[in-house]
This record gives sequence, structure tokens and C-alpha cells, in this order.
Amino acid sequence: MNEFLTRFYETPYFRFFAISLGVYLVLWFVKAILLVKLKSILERNDNPYDDMFIDALAKTKLLFILSVALYAGSHALLLNKNITAIITKMLVLVVGIQFIIWGRQLINSWLSITIVRKNNDPSVKTSLNFVGILLKTLFIALVVLFVLNNLGVDVTTFVAGLGVGGVAIALATQNILGDLFSSLSIILDKPFIVGDFINLGPDTMGTIEHVGLKTTRVKSLSGEQIVISNSDLLSSRIRNFKRMEERRVVFQLGVTYQTKREDLQRAPELLKRIIVDEPQARFDRAHFIRFGSSSLDFEVVYWVTNPDYNLYADIHQRILYTIHETFEANGLDFAYPTQTLFVHKTEVE
Repeated sequence: MNEFLTRFYETPYFRFFAISLGVYLVLWFVKAILLVKLKSILERNDNPYDDMFIDALAKTKLLFILSVALYAGSHALLLNKNITAIITKMLVLVVGIQFIIWGRQLINSWLSITIVRKNNDPSVKTSLNFVGILLKTLFIALVVLFVLNNLGVDVTTFVAGLGVGGVAIALATQNILGDLFSSLSIILDKPFIVGDFINLGPDTMGTIEHVGLKTTRVKSLSGEQIVISNSDLLSSRIRNFKRMEERRVVFQLGVTYQTKREDLQRAPELLKRIIVDEPQARFDRAHFIRFGSSSLDFEVVYWVTNPDYNLYADIHQRILYTIHETFEANGLDFAYPTQTLFVHKTEVE
């Protein structure tokens, strides 16, 4: 028995078994230790994207570890070239499958985290799921090409055919693809989100209701729904009023040319005092700005510290009422368009 064991220990089969078992145990322990260590390290951070790599590592299959271990042990055996080539190709196939599993898990984790950070918005979820399908398809295609190339398959013709077919598809669907990538740009760059009030021009303004793969829907002030393609939307100059923190107000008023110079000089201070007394307004400036065609004009600038439009309208209305009352009490007359006709009388001889 001892002689048999001694001879077995000296055979390549024992070395194959020992190397395979050793590599398998090492890889299994490395996976387990990495998972524990990474979890303990990343738990200290608030970044949810760190968990993506833990989830991907946890998807490492025992078949992948076993295949690597057996491949390492096979070098101890005296195998012919054909069998060695078959074992190598099987390992390449298993590695390719494992890479696909890792890639799919990373993409799924990224999609889940991004959707949660977007407050589970249905429009964002739809767009991201479609983007996820594209990313998975592209990743799987690249891995398959890598595997086929390592298996000895000539992929040059196949890649060339894909290139020609891809160009034809892109030309046929360029408008759709343009809107799709515009949708992705809206999701990632976030120029606006659902619920924002935007202005694209004098005829297009309203609240964002839905951001889809091809179009965005806006509910206008008059109540109807405006549907705009994502490409046209991003090519426009967008004014997002929801992002406004303060509202700047500029207005002008004029007094008559008969106003005395002393009253004219007191007017900016009166205007300043009126705005300073308004609790939700911040005074900027008030100046005698020009000699108008029929008035002496003042320009007033102030800020409303809340972006709400109705609040701004209420504050501005109170300020105008107070200006009217104050000017009337101080003998300042508001100007209105007038013309003075000078008649020169000449004596006829």
C-alpha cells in the first residue's frame, strides 16, 4: 500500500490533483475574503455605486473557479497538443460566460441605483431600461467576438458585415436614434426633470409632464399638451424657471417735466424706502435714467427672494400701490404721453 501511494505521489495525476485543488481553494478563499473586506470598507462610504462591484464579485460562479483550477492543473499532465487546445478553448468559453455575468450584473446595478436616485420616475425608468438593453447587447456582442476570435474563428468578415449592416440601420433610423440619444442626454445631463416649468419661446412654455424615448410632453399654460421631439428640444434655448432661486424685477416709471428739481432728487430715495420696507424683496438700485420724449424716467431694480410667480405678482402690486400713494403725497405727478404745441402769432401788415 505504501509503495502504491509512493508511486501515486510521483505520478502527474497527483500533481494535477494537488495543483487543481490548491488553485481552487485559493481562488475560493480570495473571493470570500474580498467580499468581506470590501463590504466592511465600503460600508463607511455613502456612495451607492460602490455596491456595484460587490454585487458583481458575488456573481462569480464556482464553475469559473473550477475551470481555472483544472486548467492550471492540466499543465502537470503530459497531454498532446490537440487535447491542450480543446482544454484552452473550453476555458476561454467559460471565461467569456463569466465576463457576461459580471457585465450584466454591473449594468443592472447601475440601472437600479440610477432609477432610485431619480425617484423612480416612470419616464426615466423606461428610458434607462432601454439604454440598459443596448448596453447589455453591445457588451455581450463584444465578449462573443472575443471568445470566437480566441477559439480560432475568423471574425473579420463577420465584423465587416456588422459594420455595413450597422451603417444601413443607422441611416434608416437616424431620426429615431437622434431622439433616443437626446433622451439619454436629458436623463444624464438633467437640464430639466418632470415637474419643471420651462420656456422655449413665446409660443411654447409649460410644465414637463413626461420624458419619453422619442418625445417630451409639456403641459402649456392654456391647458393643452405640447409634444416635442427630444432632438428639437435640446437644440432649443431652454429657460428653466423651476431652477430659479430669486426673481429679478426691472421696471420704469416717469414723472412730468414740470417736476421740481428737489422733488426729482428725492424720488430715488423714496423708491428705495418703499422696496426696503417689503420683507420679501431686496432692493438693488433706483436711478433717474433718462429724459424721455414726454417724461423724466426712473428705472428701479429689485429682487424677490422667492421664485414663486404669484408671490412676485402680489409683491410687485403692493410696491406699485405704495409708489402711487407716496408720489401723490409728495407732489410727484406721473407723466403720460403728451405733446405741447407752440403757436407763434405774427402780425399781418
